[in-house]
Amino acid sequence: MRNPDTRLVASEACAHGDLNGCSHHGLSRRSFLEMCAGAAAIGTASLISGCGSANKAEPVLKIGYLPITDAAPLLVGHARGYFQSEGLTVDKPVLLRGWPELSEGFLAGTFNVVHLLLPIPIYMRYSQKHPVKVVAWNHVNGSGVTVGAKSGIKRLEDVGGKQIAVPHWYSMHNIVLQMCFRQWGLEPVMQDRRSPLSSKQVNLFVMKPPDMPTAIAGSAINGYIVAEPFNAAGEVLANGTIVRFTGDVFKNHPCCVVVMHEQDIKQHPEWAQKVVNGLVKAQQWASHNLQDCAHLLSKEGSGYLPTPEPVIQRAMTKYDLATYGPSGTGAIRHPDWGAHRIDFQPYPYPSATVEIVKNLKMTKVEGDAGFLQSLDPQHVADDLFNYKLVKKAAESIGGLQVFDNVNAADPYVRTEVIGV
Repeated sequence: MRNPDTRLVASEACAHGDLNGCSHHGLSRRSFLEMCAGAAAIGTASLISGCGSANKAEPVLKIGYLPITDAAPLLVGHARGYFQSEGLTVDKPVLLRGWPELSEGFLAGTFNVVHLLLPIPIYMRYSQKHPVKVVAWNHVNGSGVTVGAKSGIKRLEDVGGKQIAVPHWYSMHNIVLQMCFRQWGLEPVMQDRRSPLSSKQVNLFVMKPPDMPTAIAGSAINGYIVAEPFNAAGEVLANGTIVRFTGDVFKNHPCCVVVMHEQDIKQHPEWAQKVVNGLVKAQQWASHNLQDCAHLLSKEGSGYLPTPEPVIQRAMTKYDLATYGPSGTGAIRHPDWGAHRIDFQPYPYPSATVEIVKNLKMTKVEGDAGFLQSLDPQHVADDLFNYKLVKKAAESIGGLQVFDNVNAADPYVRTEVIGV
């Protein structure tokens, strides 16, 4: 496998912007929430004026996305015509710079289907009272912890006293990382990187994902946790080492989910069903064609992601014990789980939501997270998600059991497995 030019990857990533919307200088959670709040008012007016009644023509499907592998099903749905084959009119998906821009565009009605980190729609619905609905998971797993060659970190347990970057406070990355910290008695802190740390403290801070590989290469930070393809980029371009895959801590966990406006679902139920039908077909194809999917996404393929194909191929397909098992980097400790580096299945298991919200309530984040403390995990599972659309879509292709990572005997129920 050839190594792509480091400068090319860096320039392409920066040209397409911040993949997670937070800078070194701290686009803080407060700033992000203020943007969302402002956009919510615009979005409400836009939806009222733009959606119309159920008898009006169906909306044009307008997709917004970030250039990460998490977005694959939405992009595959467009590229391979799964949305179009449902009779939908689809605009070309729009690549945005970061989570705040994507969230604001969605709230303002610029987009009617987006992928968001699961905690973001939780905030939108229960803090900002914006009527969003999660209609499907977009993918499972797809993230890891990568450390620098000079970090002194050989296993994830070695992060005490270290500087670790996260892509966003409200992310599965932060949740899973702090799940591990609680198990090992480590304390997450948020302070200036020049301030001293005890051996039981880990300094967490938000960093742009495109900056992460360069930061570990230059020993500006010790490591990071992020979505692909930046773990693969860290390996290929920065002499980094993946010391844990998040899907090896929380088996087949969701990360990004597919979000719609609740009003669109109510006013255009047939349109919403067609969208989810196309999404589920795209996920089925991606799940069984990871190499082809990587090519399609890459700059050498259809160009949805500004990343060379060798990096995306590694990000989506390399998950071997020789490299990552106990005798390797230790990134895989549960090979019996049968997990993949990234995979796709659309059903949003309520049991996973309950587990995620429980852990989110214990996760340290920047700013006031008071609204989470009164949030009932089961209520979120019952209220935030629309299960009807994805069930009907799955049944149209032979049932949820067509996906590898479900229990064929009882596909709509699973037991959450966590192994720190």
